[in-house]
Amino acid sequence: MKVLFFASLKEQLNCGELEVNDPTISTVQELKEQLANRGEPWASALNSTKLLVAVNQEVTDFSAPISNDDDIAFFPPVTGG
Repeated sequence: MKVLFFASLKEQLNCGELEVNDPTISTVQELKEQLANRGEPWASALNSTKLLVAVNQEVTDFSAPISNDDDIAFFPPVTGG
């Protein structure tokens, strides 16, 4: 699966995207936990309570099912005006 990071999260992780190929990951939450286990800065960035996620360009929650064919995007809340 392609994992994308946007805005300040991308800067904090110094990573815009990566490929994860792990058939044991079946939800966004499992993916988030695996990435957070990489240590810092991954753990603090991905354990933010304000983190949002989209699967295949549709905003969803962390219990959403995912597969290796999906695009998963993590991003902070967006404000504008």
